[in-house]
Amino acid sequence: MTDAAPLPHDSTAPLYIDVRSAGEYRGGWLEGALNLPLEQLQQRIAEVAPDLSRTLVLYCASGGRSAHGCAVLKQLGYTQVHNGGGLGALSLSLQRPVRRL
Repeated sequence: MTDAAPLPHDSTAPLYIDVRSAGEYRGGWLEGALNLPLEQLQQRIAEVAPDLSRTLVLYCASGGRSAHGCAVLKQLGYTQVHNGGGLGALSLSLQRPVRRL
């Protein structure tokens, strides 16, 4: 898992999770987001979000993988899971910059 920024200390703040591959993430990510690729999501989500009621916003390139990730997390018992869609649209709607290496 790659994290460009430390985990927010405020556990009530939404946690933004980029479910794209590590390579895609390195090409640009939402400021403050964590990278947890979709194929690792089910096995590793408890490491970053042990509270099942924490607000989680997943995003990817277009919204397809993040939608699948939301379904997986809901099956695991997470109650506040949202599909943020694609990186560009989410960045614009939140007015948060996309960071690049």
